[in-house]
Amino acid sequence: MSSNIMNRILTYGRMIKFSHTIFALPFALSAVVLAQRQYPLVWTDIFWVLLAMVGARSAAMGFNRIADARIDANNPRTSQREIPSGKLELRSAVFFVIFFSAIFICSAAMLGRICFYLAPPVLALLFFYSYTKRFTWLAHLFLGFAISLAPLGAWIAIAKTFSWPILLLSLALMTYIAGFDILYACQDVSFDQKEGLFSIPVHFGTRKALLIAAM
Repeated sequence: MSSNIMNRILTYGRMIKFSHTIFALPFALSAVVLAQRQYPLVWTDIFWVLLAMVGARSAAMGFNRIADARIDANNPRTSQREIPSGKLELRSAVFFVIFFSAIFICSAAMLGRICFYLAPPVLALLFFYSYTKRFTWLAHLFLGFAISLAPLGAWIAIAKTFSWPILLLSLALMTYIAGFDILYACQDVSFDQKEGLFSIPVHFGTRKALLIAAM
């Protein structure tokens, strides 16, 4: 029984690449460090910031896997992902997304009214990213923008207000993520062309895409 539960948890973790969450945490935590230099830090807020980030990322990744299930099934590189391969049922993935969306919104509520009000539109933006490659080659920038909300949100969670300087960190993160995603998309150029999906490598070609990513 316990082994089945553990295998289930590991399957969910593989679906959303949970191990990659740790690479995103420093950006949110750096915003916390910057904010506490100007605003009083409540230590429990750090816990809620971390939980909110895990909830948001897990919900967004789960939604992405649901939205891309058919595309993933047709792509040899991704056909063995949990949903298209049948390792995880679609309804289980939907429940997973609902569960972690609730965690994100509840964590945001614990961080104050402004965070609670901002949580639903942020979640909507994270979900919307999954559809951008269907109509624009700027999908990489939209992914960068979605992820760049992490340090901005962490700042607001501590400061309880918006501040323009934190946008520099968010902008740096946006361009970093967009560049990385362009490189990642280079391996699917042929498939994306066949499926009618949009990306910078498809639009400009791989060589120019590499130059754009380097910028």
